Amino acid sequence: MSETHFGYQKIDEAEKNARVGAVFDSVAGKYDIMNDVMSFGVHRFWKDWFVWQSDAKAGETVLDLAAGTGDISKRLAKRMCGEGAGADIEGRLIVSDINAAMLARGRERLIGKGWLQNMEFVLANAEQLPFADNSIDLITMAFGLRNVTHQQQALNEMARVLKPGGRVLVLEFSHPKSALFSKVYDWYSFTFLPQMGKWIAKDSESYQYLAESIRMMPTQLELQLMFEAAGLVDCEYQNLSNGVVAIHRGVKP
Repeated sequence: MSETHFGYQKIDEAEKNARVGAVFDSVAGKYDIMNDVMSFGVHRFWKDWFVWQSDAKAGETVLDLAAGTGDISKRLAKRMCGEGAGADIEGRLIVSDINAAMLARGRERLIGKGWLQNMEFVLANAEQLPFADNSIDLITMAFGLRNVTHQQQALNEMARVLKPGGRVLVLEFSHPKSALFSKVYDWYSFTFLPQMGKWIAKDSESYQYLAESIRMMPTQLELQLMFEAAGLVDCEYQNLSNGVVAIHRGVKP
């Protein structure tokens, strides 16, 4: 069997989806609270900027991968239907995740906002997308790529289903640019974060995995080269918060 990483552990590739699934099954109920705690609320600004940069438009077919509890999907829906309460989405918004517990929580939150028309919920693996070639205008993926076993395959799949001229944007934890800041960030990640996970989500191990999985992500430049290897053009990245996270973008020619 081929090996892959689960945080700092090396495991058989066949085990990874189940191990990652167990992490998100465990934290689904406290996921949104923990996002606020562990980022001191800054994740909201990252996500707002990410979706603004996506330039999602009414009438487009938009796929939100690793949608989780629906934070990005909610923002996309607003852009696709305006701010009016209960307004219908114009186009097609596909909310997708590999984890059923997270997708169910996202569905509950989004339907509670009144968005019932032109929104679909699809349980799917990013490495094997159940969509036709050249069928999607925009793909977003926030904080999900690091959990994918074969990241290049997922990017290849995104490129396959995009329409010519379609774009993909990935928001992901990355690598800080300041050496001094990196030391502080390491202390925070491996001391504060698991402790908060223990107190709030009753699960320190899942947040230890989070810290480790971030360190195993490709660098900003390496991920840009992976976008290019998928056949995307105009590939670029933008660091936020000194590189704690980065937005990666590519376009299908």
